[in-house]
Amino acid sequence: MEFTFFNIIKIFGALAFFIYGMKTMSEGIQRAAGSQMRLILQQMTHNRFIALFSGFLITGIIQSSSATTVMTVSFVNAGLLTVVESVGLLLGANIGTTITGWFVALDVSKLSLADYTLPIMMLAVPLLFVRRGKLRFWGEFFIGFSLLVLGLFFLKESVPDLRQNSEVLEFLSRYANAGFLSTLLFVLVGFIITLIVQSSSAAMALTLVMCTKGWITYELAAAMILGENLGTTITAEIAALVGNKSARKSARIHTLFNLLGICWMILILPFFLEAIDRLFLQQFFEMSAYETTDAIPLGIAFFHTLFNIVNAILFIGLIGFLANLASRTISKAKESEEEEEFHLNYMDFVVKTPELSILEVQKEVAKYGEITSRMSGFTKDLLLSTDKKQQRNLLERISKYEQITDRVELEVSEYLTQVAKDKLSTKLSIRIRGIMGICSDLERIGDLFYKMSNTLERKIDEKIWFNQHQRNRLIQMFDLIDRAFGTMITNLSHQDYEQVRKDKALAIEQKIDHLKNFCETENLEDIKSSEYNINSALVYSNLFNSLEEIGNHICSISKSIVGEL
Repeated sequence: MEFTFFNIIKIFGALAFFIYGMKTMSEGIQRAAGSQMRLILQQMTHNRFIALFSGFLITGIIQSSSATTVMTVSFVNAGLLTVVESVGLLLGANIGTTITGWFVALDVSKLSLADYTLPIMMLAVPLLFVRRGKLRFWGEFFIGFSLLVLGLFFLKESVPDLRQNSEVLEFLSRYANAGFLSTLLFVLVGFIITLIVQSSSAAMALTLVMCTKGWITYELAAAMILGENLGTTITAEIAALVGNKSARKSARIHTLFNLLGICWMILILPFFLEAIDRLFLQQFFEMSAYETTDAIPLGIAFFHTLFNIVNAILFIGLIGFLANLASRTISKAKESEEEEEFHLNYMDFVVKTPELSILEVQKEVAKYGEITSRMSGFTKDLLLSTDKKQQRNLLERISKYEQITDRVELEVSEYLTQVAKDKLSTKLSIRIRGIMGICSDLERIGDLFYKMSNTLERKIDEKIWFNQHQRNRLIQMFDLIDRAFGTMITNLSHQDYEQVRKDKALAIEQKIDHLKNFCETENLEDIKSSEYNINSALVYSNLFNSLEEIGNHICSISKSIVGEL
């Protein structure tokens, strides 16, 4: 079996294909998902046992646990599912994947999911050219799904075909008689094989070949199945690499669930296999996997299914424990970097009474204001940074936040439109118009910070330098903006807007206006000096004018809270 450097390149190319498909699918579903999609997913996952059955059913239908877990992670990434809601689907996918084991054990052929990708793409591409509605976003979703599946297919095709060259693993038979150490070794072997072939059914077929040829015992074959169970979680972990903190947490819970399951099963493996042999194989098939080679595939299939069912039952009540454990294993640095990811935490698309709905909107808008306020810190850091890598990172984060502000405004507006369909009191109508104004101001603030980041990027590229006096004045302006944001967030956090007072917000706005006028006067005077750089003066003017405009919008939000439209 020849394996060249070109084969390695093909593996990484296939992996890139897979990751790009995941990213495209996730972004498409984020743009396309509306209230109905959220409602359907909530109905599928509102109960842990319903979620478990849904995951089992989906995996059983599409015959790919990898596809189910990746789609689940992408839904979490898009904010359509919470981490807790996703766990039931992932546990169900674990059980659903055992169906493929029965196909292998019973030698039943099945179509590859990759066979359907080209027809799906044929139908999806025309949707990209639809200008109205959300059809083009659904086109992105289905193309991303097709690319993801093709990536998995190419990944499987790019690795050595161990199923046709199983003799390369014959040397493992030398390590089959070391007792408990052999069990641990073959769990690791099963894990590695699944990583290589990227298919639990292919790995299971290889396990059966090794067992029926007498290289390993029935018990070690079961140990390999445990390792293969863990190996399938890597697909979701890879998918989560391009996702947010919640997506990584969901994938990590899936991994921990399988890892902890392996730990307890290893301890009782001989007894568990004997129970299967007595209660199922001998009772229903009148043969024993310990005595008859033909019974081994059935024994392995029974073991695979029962293990995943029992493991799911054990851990479905411990989702909170798994979530906390997953949080501890995720890098704190990445967590802090990705708190900006877009998720609606409070608004329920199943609209109740308008009064209760407005309270949910107010909570979401308070979070929206806090998210937008972070852009001030990023822009200030960009102004002061001299490190190229940090500058690039800050530019990307400001751009991401600007997209979030656009999307939150759209989601809140759509929600309020639904609320406004009911008969509203005059007071509630004024409140809705005020919230609409708040969202418009917050979205405009996001646009202004993004505009400032573009100005600073041009300043960096063209090597335009500020003197210390200019930097100090801008820092003063940023400090006032941050104080204004603090007052704004406090006002937005009030459950009863009628208790809010605008006096403090107006006072800070006056200070911002005064400082902006002072900077403008100073700048015009300094331009007269021959030593003053005109390009620096123009960029400086652009920035303090943008900050003054941001201050106006922040104050306008407090006015909208108190009902001044």
